[in-house]
Amino acid sequence: MTAPLKSVDSTDTVAALMQDLGRRAREAARTLALAPSAQKDKALHAMADAIRATTTEILAANEADVADAKAAGVTGSFLDRLKLDNKRVAAMADGLEVVAQLKDPVGDVIAKWKRPNGMTIQRVRTPIGVIGVIYESRPNVTADAGALCLKAGNAAILRGGSDSHRSSRAIHAAMVEGLRKAGLPEDAIQLVPVRDRSAVGEMLAGLGGNIDVIVPRGGKSLVARVQEEARVPVFAHLEGICHVYIDKAARAAMAKDIVLNAKMRRTGVCGAAETLLIDKSAPAKVAAPVVAALLDAGCEVRGDTDIQALDPRVKPAAPEDFGKEFLDAIIAAKFVDGVDGAMEHIARYGSQHTDAIVTQDKATANRFLNEVDSAIVLHNASTQFADGGEFGFGAEIGIATGRMHARGPVGVEQLTSFKYRVRGNGQTRP
Repeated sequence: MTAPLKSVDSTDTVAALMQDLGRRAREAARTLALAPSAQKDKALHAMADAIRATTTEILAANEADVADAKAAGVTGSFLDRLKLDNKRVAAMADGLEVVAQLKDPVGDVIAKWKRPNGMTIQRVRTPIGVIGVIYESRPNVTADAGALCLKAGNAAILRGGSDSHRSSRAIHAAMVEGLRKAGLPEDAIQLVPVRDRSAVGEMLAGLGGNIDVIVPRGGKSLVARVQEEARVPVFAHLEGICHVYIDKAARAAMAKDIVLNAKMRRTGVCGAAETLLIDKSAPAKVAAPVVAALLDAGCEVRGDTDIQALDPRVKPAAPEDFGKEFLDAIIAAKFVDGVDGAMEHIARYGSQHTDAIVTQDKATANRFLNEVDSAIVLHNASTQFADGGEFGFGAEIGIATGRMHARGPVGVEQLTSFKYRVRGNGQTRP
């Protein structure tokens, strides 16, 4: 059973509660930093077992969250991110076991060298400390974020969205059960027990120096607020404006399959393609079937005049459609002047998240992969592979598009820092 959601009477009370969470997380982080791999993995397996054992409770909690969301009139893509079913709950449990199987990054020697004076220097992975995760709608983030932080030796403070608070609490209860069974501090993974927005502000302020990194996962307004107000480092992306470029040397069948998957597999995820770019030199047998397939699948295509000429169902694109994250069955499309035109468009309108090229020309593909400045670039593959699980990370805590420390899917290695271990035999500096 999950504990009832706490209520508070004032901002001062929320501040005191959050400061206490921070202190407890810091204390737990000290224990986790020294925890052996076997103990962390035992906790992860126990969490997976607890999630499977409480599937009924988790789904009941999620059903209540979904009912509230529907009553509030939320969109279909939002509901898709919020809703759980037996398959998604099972995937959460499976993901925890995959994380358990990953190599423990803590203590890994990244580099080692010897100085002329005889000293040896090692660069060694260490936990970051306390990770604050602020997220909306996706309750599975509770499991993914908690698991990844634990594996990397970090304590986690999780602040789920008010729309998914029942689901998150049910999942969190299973996570705590796993920690308990492994003999690890229950404060290693804490869920903020209040829905007051002031709790987010307290996290962004760093909880008295007790939060080392903030990871936001949610809509543009949430991420923008975090990036603007946070007084601690942030791993985040603001928008997933992902492009698929079909080169003149693309195979028609492959192009159709990739674009259809990139847009329509799940339209509400950050790796969904939002813009289709087609080489104006591409033959009609390559371009037309792609547009037709999108339309036949129920996707609204908004195109330039040349795209409109391919199919009468295409709607005119407005200038603001390019560079827009639809998160729905809508895609903007235009013809461009080869790979140079595609890269110019991506540089202007993209969000440096994920972009793909479809071509059989290796030289053109290499140019795209080398020159497009995005966290993830793909050749002949769907943008929906922008996911930590698909990268072999077990799960991800988010996608980072910044250039400092972490970029792309943030997995266990990205949730570590490093220190230098220097060994000498009496050396002094002249």
